[in-house]
Amino acid sequence: MSPLTALAVLDADAISRLLRPREAVAALEAALRGGLNPAATTPRSSVPAPAGELLLMPALAGDAAGVKVVGIAPGNARLGLPRIQGLYVLFDAATLTPRAVLDGAALTTLRTPAVSVAAVRSALDGRPLPLRAVVFGAGPQGAGHLRTLADVLAPSSTGGVSVLEATVVVREVSRAALPPLDAVSVQVLALDEAAGVRTAVQEADVVVCATTAREPLFAAADLRQDAVVVAVGAHEPDAQEVETALAGRASVVVEDRATALRDAGVVRAAVAAGLLAADDVTPVREVVTGSVSLDRNRPLLFVSVGMAWEDLVVADRLHRAHREENPQPKR
Repeated sequence: MSPLTALAVLDADAISRLLRPREAVAALEAALRGGLNPAATTPRSSVPAPAGELLLMPALAGDAAGVKVVGIAPGNARLGLPRIQGLYVLFDAATLTPRAVLDGAALTTLRTPAVSVAAVRSALDGRPLPLRAVVFGAGPQGAGHLRTLADVLAPSSTGGVSVLEATVVVREVSRAALPPLDAVSVQVLALDEAAGVRTAVQEADVVVCATTAREPLFAAADLRQDAVVVAVGAHEPDAQEVETALAGRASVVVEDRATALRDAGVVRAAVAAGLLAADDVTPVREVVTGSVSLDRNRPLLFVSVGMAWEDLVVADRLHRAHREENPQPKR
């Protein structure tokens, strides 16, 4: 029998069904506590294309290996197509036999908020619910971060009570199309409603930036002293969704120090300006394993650029869930 005969194909619906956001968070935390070192991950490769760029993201950890191939085409919105599309191929590490093919965009939508929540949950633990959240961007990542935060924060049954009171900030309210979100109450504001946006930021426990913006979306001075900020949209060296001053004032957490110093615009800008020392940037592994304690009297800034180890951990967990749902007959 060809190895491809047993190849699992997990589309977006299967990914959504097989793994809850909180389970993706738990898988990432378990991998980091179990010894996975993000610093050992091969950097992603980018190939320019007429429509945008192709990303190649390979990773190897434990008994699994995998590679994500993603196309990013900024002009796709005009064609009614997603900006990000791609595939993930999961292999058995010992034999490099393909085990599964996954929808790359759906995997990214699940793993990115899971990494964010794993990085910041210790700073949110113990705060009274509902938390006040501001999310810049109503795309898959904006909605995904709300869904993941709510799933991790919510008790087993909320009885219809919201655990997040969210203000979603978009450029055009008429184009915002958020999916239904359990345990989240949502109001939508336009970015040019400056007074309302500023008030929301001033009151927020957590601010999520999930946009394609290349310049800061809000004034860092408006944040509460204990605010948590997640920035996942600006993953290029010259782009930043938050002000450089915030990185100088906050506890800065990243997926990997070297990767952030190479790819994260706000981290690079703060180091260049002398507002942040490279050694003061904290890898998420140290936060999750408890080897460092974050200062609760400073804002927390988590800056994500996306790394291949995250896709591998979540893809492997999804495949295991698929096998549990579809056990192979004994020979």
